[in-house]
Amino acid sequence: MKYISAAIFLLITIAGFSQSEDLYKSETIPPELKTKANAVVRLNDINVVVTSKDELSIIEKRIVTVLNEKGNSAVGAYASYDKYNKIKKIEARILNEAGEEIKKFKKRDFMDRSAVDGGTLYSDSRVLLMGYTPATYPYTVEFYYEIESSNTAAIPTWRPITGYYVGVEKDIYNLQDNADLGLRFKEKNLQDYNITKSNSSTSLSYTLENALPIAPEDLSPSYYNYYPQVLVAMENFSFYGVEGKAKNWLEFGDWINDALLEGRNEVTDETKQEVLGITANLDDPIEKAKAVFQFVQENTRYISVQVGIGGVQPIPALEVDQLKYGDCKGLTNYTKSLLEVVGVTSYYCVVEAGKEIIDLEDDFASLEQGNHIILAIPTDNETVWLDCTSQLHPFNFIGDFTDNRNVLVVKPNASEIVKTKLYVDSLNYQLTTANVKLEANGSLTSKINRKTRGLQYDNRFYIERRSNDKVNEYYKYHWSYINNLEILGYKFHNNKVDVEFTEDIDVEASTYASVSGDRLLFKPNVFNQNSYVPTRYRSRKMPIDISRGYMDEDVFKIEIPEGFEIEALPENIDIKNKFGEYHFKISTSDNIIIYKRKLFLKKGQYPNTDYKNYRDFRKHISKADNSKIVLKSIK
Repeated sequence: MKYISAAIFLLITIAGFSQSEDLYKSETIPPELKTKANAVVRLNDINVVVTSKDELSIIEKRIVTVLNEKGNSAVGAYASYDKYNKIKKIEARILNEAGEEIKKFKKRDFMDRSAVDGGTLYSDSRVLLMGYTPATYPYTVEFYYEIESSNTAAIPTWRPITGYYVGVEKDIYNLQDNADLGLRFKEKNLQDYNITKSNSSTSLSYTLENALPIAPEDLSPSYYNYYPQVLVAMENFSFYGVEGKAKNWLEFGDWINDALLEGRNEVTDETKQEVLGITANLDDPIEKAKAVFQFVQENTRYISVQVGIGGVQPIPALEVDQLKYGDCKGLTNYTKSLLEVVGVTSYYCVVEAGKEIIDLEDDFASLEQGNHIILAIPTDNETVWLDCTSQLHPFNFIGDFTDNRNVLVVKPNASEIVKTKLYVDSLNYQLTTANVKLEANGSLTSKINRKTRGLQYDNRFYIERRSNDKVNEYYKYHWSYINNLEILGYKFHNNKVDVEFTEDIDVEASTYASVSGDRLLFKPNVFNQNSYVPTRYRSRKMPIDISRGYMDEDVFKIEIPEGFEIEALPENIDIKNKFGEYHFKISTSDNIIIYKRKLFLKKGQYPNTDYKNYRDFRKHISKADNSKIVLKSIK
């Protein structure tokens, strides 16, 4: 088998970087790439050469024309490094609209910053970043760097489109596996783009040309699910000095178990006796797990560790035991180790966490996937999921951070991809009841009770730990449509057993109802008005993605002021369709108006042709929620 040497490949790469001067002139950008664009990538050329199991080089040249202030984030003139990833060369040039150089950056001119935020206690990851404040637009940046790395476990993924409102003139990705480590790759979403490729068992070559800027659309799927990308990995690899071999998730899980977790489950004898003591009278494994989880929550705190292999390998359980802190890996492994002490089986799990639901690719294993670790406890009826980094979340409640997605469950010789818990639409529930007293001058006082469960619990429970000022700010923002709202008092009850959060709030507002002569006009939906209507598009392109559903029920009893009668009521409404249900009913009893409302929104994906119907559904809801009652004085 013939290989291209790294030196020859570098010469080919540099030759490929000799570009026409037209790339630096803003006027030469194809007009269609500028339409709706904040920036245009004129050229992005990345070349990866793997020379051995613990040696690879990355060379990248990037030319970006920034059209306006919003396009500055598309420049991407930075490179990360640590002791395993060394920046051999880095430079940049700034050019004006005519393609004339106006500023030059050498390596010493780049800002050297930590690559992590202040919440990270241990990290050796740093970044060289070009600092430039443009005086005028458009301008062009030419950025170049060379990196040598001993880490062949995380091969760069090709993602030629990385954001909205960015046109791409040309993006090139070349990879050469000169060490024959077992090149693996997976293509996603290439079909709708002008892409040419030339691949072999040891090389990849992709070129994308003339990709139009993409504008975001309300309720569209994650861009991860429709942007073009090629995931790349090596069957044989080295990760921060630890060698591995994996061509699927089963083997990858074995590597995690054997290379990263083995021998890291010891805790002190004192802690062993303590957890054995708190579980001594418990027979049910789940009750034991609850006790251990509570012990971890009460005795540890979260910090981030990102030093070398510590970015993936947990610190030993003994170290967490002694220091009383750890990151997601360390705290999960610590909890797992304590569960072993009390005889409860649990499994370390790799997940891509975040509000957006992103699955691990079930047919392609790689270290590039996953950013968080959670714990799974198997039972006869279900899998119990624990996020061990949270000192607040109830047992077996992971919320919308890791719900309903493929994760790798690491088991000895039996690792597998499993879906985490789906929170059923109707169980993401909120019930709001209120007794409202309306006065003749338009003011109101009210006692409100709100109970939330499921993912709606996740949206509420954190406020119990806020200061009084922050709680007041929260409610005034939440009910910002109520003028002159004052929070008179509040009380919270966080039921972690049933995962239900209860709020009791007393409020007053001096000008809720509008006074018009001898009439009062007000909205009976006092505390759950929903005015959201998705953006109208002339030509909707993306499908609709409602990633999570929910159900709201509201019952408000409104006492009208003495000397007034009802002159006009909104009509009752009942809507039911594929997207959900909306019901609104008003009844009266003496001087009491009883308002009942139910909104049920279903999780689902729908074609773009359904967008108008969905938008109409939300318009009906908004109109009904903002409908008014008219009272007339009879004095």
